[in-house]
Amino acid sequence: MNEAIIILLQLLLAHVLTDFILQPTRFIKHKRRLKQKSWFLYVHSIIAGLLSLLFLQDLELWYIALFIGVTHFFIDLWKLQQRKDNLRIFLFDQFLHLLMIFLAWLYLIEGFIEILSILQNLLTNTYLLAVLVGYLLIIFPAGFLIGKATQRWQEEIEVAHKKNSLEAAGRYIGIFERILVLTFILTDNFSAIGFLIAAKSILRFSDKSESGARKQTEYVLIGTLMSFAITIVLGLLIRQLAF
Repeated sequence: MNEAIIILLQLLLAHVLTDFILQPTRFIKHKRRLKQKSWFLYVHSIIAGLLSLLFLQDLELWYIALFIGVTHFFIDLWKLQQRKDNLRIFLFDQFLHLLMIFLAWLYLIEGFIEILSILQNLLTNTYLLAVLVGYLLIIFPAGFLIGKATQRWQEEIEVAHKKNSLEAAGRYIGIFERILVLTFILTDNFSAIGFLIAAKSILRFSDKSESGARKQTEYVLIGTLMSFAITIVLGLLIRQLAF
């Protein structure tokens, strides 16, 4: 097991060095401008393969280095074809790179059969299934429910008070706060929920001299209480069912 973990860490280290340390901004711009005609795209992919081989310390594993280098090239080429280089594209790009590394790792440790057995066990584990369903519920349906429940107040605020917050900031704040609250409940850190409420109250405090500030504060308070209440109830249900 230790040897398998070392191999995985070696491959991950090679990737981190290739994509984030040995790739200066001017070379990234060069790739974006010239795409498949950029010489750095090819050099970058070769570096990914060579570093993987270097850290694995076994020349007989040259085919693993070739696999990493070739897949790195085509994943980066796909990314360069996208019109925007936003967070979603970046995350999917990294997901594909990590997936290729994971497949190479499974091949090296001969773990394909073992990983299927682990996945089968996970899908029949009551605790893990309950936790997974819980996090998915607080991230997606809970946010939709809260948005619909507070929609009329949101529209009232937008009419009386010009929108001066970041686009979709409230939605992302809500998602992260529910993830934290559920995590605190599942790890028996109930007291940390109070600190989270206090921290959010300070950060979302409005200037009372500002027009519509009271309505905005009440709207935020309603949404926060609904978000916390849903997550706490769900967290307690998960503890009751799975612990």
